[in-house]
Amino acid sequence: MKIAVVTGSSRGIGEAFTASLLECGYLVYGGSRTESRIDHPNFIDIELDVRNKKSVEAFYNEIAEKTEVIDVLVNNAGICEMSSFKDTNEKEFLNNFSTNAFGSYLVLKGFEEFIIEEETKVFNILSSAHRELNEGTLAYSSSENAKFALTQIVKKEWHKYNISFTDIILPAVATNLWDDYEDIDTDIMMHVNQVKAFFIDLLGMKSGSKISQIELSL
Repeated sequence: MKIAVVTGSSRGIGEAFTASLLECGYLVYGGSRTESRIDHPNFIDIELDVRNKKSVEAFYNEIAEKTEVIDVLVNNAGICEMSSFKDTNEKEFLNNFSTNAFGSYLVLKGFEEFIIEEETKVFNILSSAHRELNEGTLAYSSSENAKFALTQIVKKEWHKYNISFTDIILPAVATNLWDDYEDIDTDIMMHVNQVKAFFIDLLGMKSGSKISQIELSL
């Protein structure tokens, strides 16, 4: 049975990616700060705070007790806090960077020892916000931009492994992330089930296929 790791697996699009992998027959290790709702014999839920080096190390140590290799990594964990430059405080700014950028650094750093050369697939989940840089999204867009730069450099440096390293760039997706923003219309967003169906199709591509970047649009 192939093995996958999904960060931020307990809710939103992370939960959708996890469900997709389970439908495709993977054994999935999910990592999140909160307990997952998923109840499946092939799902192992592990506490993970990607902002914390010791937490990431403990996460991978627990996985290493069961396997030396991982077939798929979905580097998904992230937060989205929406505010203007004027209203963004230091804590909010640092929290976005700690989770989205530094968290990705720690997750990828720990993952390298599990890579199967010429076989492992890495999916970096990115937001189109990293490029759009809209007003009122200072901390989030800045951290997503940093995450994008980080993953592009890692992609180049991991070329030596000859693995599939794909950026999945998503538009706004209607999840409970937006519950705190009353003035945002989630009806015009992409539905989480669309993301799930897309990922199932992507996982079904023949072995050896390498796609550098995919951007979904409404």
